[in-house]
Amino acid sequence: MLRDLTLLQFRSHRRAQVAFDGRPLAIFGPNGAGKTNLLEAVSLLSPGRGLRRAQSDELMRRAEAVGWKLRATTDAHEIETSALPGEPRRVEIDGKSAPQIALAQILRVLWLIPAMDRLWIEGAEGRRRFLDRMVMSFVPRHAEVTLAYDKAMRERNRLLKDMVRDPTWYHALEVQMAEAAGAIRANRAEALIRIAHAQDGSATAFPAATLTLENEGPEDLAAALDANRPRDMAAGRTLEGPHRADLQAIYAEKDAPAAQCSTGEQKALLISLILANARALRGEDVVLLLDEVAAHLDSARRAALYDEICALDAQVLMTGTGAELFDSLGARGQYIEVTEGPEGSQTQETSP
Repeated sequence: MLRDLTLLQFRSHRRAQVAFDGRPLAIFGPNGAGKTNLLEAVSLLSPGRGLRRAQSDELMRRAEAVGWKLRATTDAHEIETSALPGEPRRVEIDGKSAPQIALAQILRVLWLIPAMDRLWIEGAEGRRRFLDRMVMSFVPRHAEVTLAYDKAMRERNRLLKDMVRDPTWYHALEVQMAEAAGAIRANRAEALIRIAHAQDGSATAFPAATLTLENEGPEDLAAALDANRPRDMAAGRTLEGPHRADLQAIYAEKDAPAAQCSTGEQKALLISLILANARALRGEDVVLLLDEVAAHLDSARRAALYDEICALDAQVLMTGTGAELFDSLGARGQYIEVTEGPEGSQTQETSP
């Protein structure tokens, strides 16, 4: 469990400290005050670029431009991640330098943000990213496998663009891609099964989604890459493999593709999936970040959401523009108000 968090020169926060008491945390305040910045800070306690996919220099407070730093304490570890201007971010765990992937072994950080509301109607890349973050929550080493695949594919693509025709240059890369692709397929399949079980075994106010994965590529990827090299060379890139997969969802009760559902139904499906992901991770240290999650829910659906959140074996942080959005959460929650002051964002713990 996350016990406390300190932000230094991070986004709009010159300095902020949050102590968590275990209850769902409701963060409220006007637009632009810096609420989402707190969630983004927590998202950086996991591997990757966080919920906004920001470059490191984009995270520092512009007034000083001296870099940024985050410190956090969990039940078992002390985490620090930081970056100086123009440098990649560093990670320390218990005072020792560590790779980002090590963060996935400490906390399983999940999130749902407004930018994901169009997930089902936009490009496949966003859906793959959504899927692979779910997968990584179950299989932390999935990140290493995808990085290995991407690195080998980039090198192969460079050969294709340079019109290199000697097959000996390709063979080792294609074997690496095929080995990584097998692990990626297996990890994704396991995650989809666990999500399905988490939905099937729970009574919920949110609609269940049936998930399928399309365009995963052939099982014998090495043979396909070898056979399709002329076609790939003409395109200048690799045209088959798990990097082309597309996650699809069906609104189970209506048997309707998510892309054809209303905006409200698509949002409800996303909430259902993120809650199922958290339920499926029971026993792990799960942190769930929900940005503006209640904004487009009616009062009854908000109350149902808070009931489900309180029943989760997870730590939950939510944002909203006003405290009234969390009325049905009541004393079951912890509250922080964020305002914009002359020195940047200001945070203050309040009562419901």
